[in-house]
Amino acid sequence: MKKIILSLAVCLLPLHGLFAQGSSNVNHLNLCVGALYERGFDATLSYEHETKYHHSWEYFANAYIQYDTDSEAGHITKESFWNNYFTYNLGIAYKPCVLRGRNHHGNLRIGASLGSDTRKVIGAGHIGFEHSYDFRRGWSLFWQVKEDVVLRGEDLFRTGVTVGIKVPL
Repeated sequence: MKKIILSLAVCLLPLHGLFAQGSSNVNHLNLCVGALYERGFDATLSYEHETKYHHSWEYFANAYIQYDTDSEAGHITKESFWNNYFTYNLGIAYKPCVLRGRNHHGNLRIGASLGSDTRKVIGAGHIGFEHSYDFRRGWSLFWQVKEDVVLRGEDLFRTGVTVGIKVPL
């Protein structure tokens, strides 16, 4: 029994410093995933440079997949999910802080990106709101409500919610 308790304590010891607000001006590596209307999933990997008062710049790579039902099977299949419509973008976003609290802050997210849908070049404008919950040592959890306006894509508007984690660098 003592070995189990000691093993559990050793495993949980690194988690001790995660809970409490981190400091401002920390660079982060962000990873978020989410669902977008209509029938889409989104994943974003980004580098975030935070400036004073939680304002920040974000440089991101985004992948979006839109699924559809298989016309022969009548439901979503592996083929109709992965082979329907796919885009990827590289972009930049400015995120001014509009809400500050003790261990959280909210940012407006305004950006633009350029990418491809594997057949042609597409561009996108991004606007949304991001709310981050800060922990000790710069770690954060966040959610975003976003609206993407895609030029030359199959869908003009993409609206959705994503959740993610910010890892301090």
